[in-house]
Order: sequence, then structure tokens, then C-alpha cells
Amino acid sequence: MRVDELARRFGDRIQIEWKAFLLRPETKERDQEEFVAYTQSWLRPASLEPEADFRTWATNNPAPTGSLPAHIAAKAMAGFAPDAADAFHRRLLGAYFTENRTISDWGVLGELADEVGVDRHDFVSVAREQERSLATVVIDEHNSAIQNGVTAVPTIVLDDVLPVQGAQDVATYETWINRLIDRRSAEA
Repeated sequence: MRVDELARRFGDRIQIEWKAFLLRPETKERDQEEFVAYTQSWLRPASLEPEADFRTWATNNPAPTGSLPAHIAAKAMAGFAPDAADAFHRRLLGAYFTENRTISDWGVLGELADEVGVDRHDFVSVAREQERSLATVVIDEHNSAIQNGVTAVPTIVLDDVLPVQGAQDVATYETWINRLIDRRSAEA
């Protein structure tokens, strides 16, 4: 992913922090045929992101009922097993966009935890125990993003003030980051 390339290029000069943005904030069962048709829209970002593997929904797995459970699970993992949080985040993306797994299902979320070396039962137990408080954190991050002008995914917010919406090439991000680094250096 582009963010990985930016991390490689800038090293410790930048800090990457993933924030929640609920693409499907409501919880509802989806018509499978409509959902499969919707996933055709993944082909455009797939063509722009050479390191990502997007595949239209081609399994019998039901469509996720919403995005809140996956976001809650990611927040839970950050607290439960911080060393596994990044790997879990990537497993969530791969499970949904590549493997077409139902990432709103706690059984699937437990399997993904297991796949990154975290005990699935302990993880799910802790996550479900903290579900309400973590849901508040996720919803607060989502609302903050909206208040700050975020309307699309991906959006990269640079220096907490500059949202760059949509899939941009690495050179575009690199230009903005270099400008901000130069500005900070000049202010110091």
C-alpha cells in the first residue's frame, strides 16, 4: 500500500496513525446480489493501488452487516496485543477486500486474531467485554473525521490539518509531506 511506501521513504520522520471511518455505519443485512455488484466498484482503486489486492465478492460468505465490529476489533487489538495490532489491521483489509470474509462476524474476527498469533478466545472475550466503550471511541473518531472534512476513503490527514482525499500517487503524498517537514524545520 502507498502508506507502506511512505513509511519506507520517510522512516521515523513521519508517524502513521490509523483512525476509524465507518463506511457502513448502520447494521443491516445486505442483499447478496446487490453487494456483489457494489464490490465491482473496488476495481477502480485496485487499478490505482498496485500493492493492494482487491477482488470482487466471489464467495458464498454473507456480506458484512456493517463496519463497526471490525473497527471495534482493531481498537481492541491495539489494547489487547499492541504488537499484533498492525498485522491484525492488515488481516482485516485482506480478509475483506481479497478473501471476501464477513468481517462483521465475531467468529471471523477471532479467526483473524488467531492468524496473527493472538489467542482468539481471549481476544474475542476482551473485545466483547469492551465493545461499548470501544464503539464510542470508533464513533468519536468517525464524527471527528466528518467534522474535519473527511468524506472519502482513503483520506490521509497530514499534520492534523491537511486532508488529502482519495487515492493519490505516492509522489503527491511525498510532495505534501516534504512541504510540511520543511515548514516544521523552518519554524524550529
